[in-house]
Amino acid sequence: MRGFGELEQAIMDVVWAADAPLTVREVLERLNSDRPQALAYNTVQTVMEILHRKEWLTRAKDGRAFRYKATKSREEYAASLIDQVWATGADRTATLVKLFDELDADEVAELRAALADRTDGGQG
Repeated sequence: MRGFGELEQAIMDVVWAADAPLTVREVLERLNSDRPQALAYNTVQTVMEILHRKEWLTRAKDGRAFRYKATKSREEYAASLIDQVWATGADRTATLVKLFDELDADEVAELRAALADRTDGGQG
């Protein structure tokens, strides 16, 4: 799996931020509110169908339209990108150290707490 293209990422960001499944028109309106040049409905519909075929979106009929929602979280997507790095044979420890060097103190504290919870949970 590769990372998302620019429009795929923008669509997924809208879907992930939503409280409920969205129609193509709702996604289009949210995307176009932040763009100097409006996207076409058919363009967004096509990309959402591609994301559906790739199993990143699920859909349910709502009248004549479909409502789409994400099948995986943003965090699962990010983890899949890291898995791709591991598949290249990159030195895991060196890569993790580089990533951790980019974290601020609060993020390091959150990571330590998450690792402690994971370790404590694994011993029960």
